[in-house]
Amino acid sequence: MPNVEIEIGGRVFEVACQEGEEHYLLAAAQMLDAEAGRLMQQIGRLPEARMLLMAGLMLADRTAGVEDRLRDAQDRLAAQEARIAELEARSGAEPERVEVPVVPETVAQSLSALAERAEQLASVAEARAEASAPPNGAAAP
Repeated sequence: MPNVEIEIGGRVFEVACQEGEEHYLLAAAQMLDAEAGRLMQQIGRLPEARMLLMAGLMLADRTAGVEDRLRDAQDRLAAQEARIAELEARSGAEPERVEVPVVPETVAQSLSALAERAEQLASVAEARAEASAPPNGAAAP
């Protein structure tokens, strides 16, 4: 188990830690030293135990605030994930079915035959109209 020397509030401490965790210990010591430095600027020299207690309490207070903000962020994230799941479920629903009427083949054939017959009758009517018309555009009596 390695020993690491850390400095907090101008005092040096030798602390043991797990193998490979030295950088975590050093980072934590730097945070504690920064808080101790603030205390020493505000209050001046303090007994070692009081300085460490106050610096630790200040860090704990900041940590509690961060944890509250993290919890709020996690709650908002969970609400947004639920909203996304709801929207995805809604978009995956079956589309509205629209039915378009289909004209039966027999009706289409009957209409086609009627149209053909109407064209034949129109041709006959035009031929009779031409036959009964006076020659060279003269008016009929």
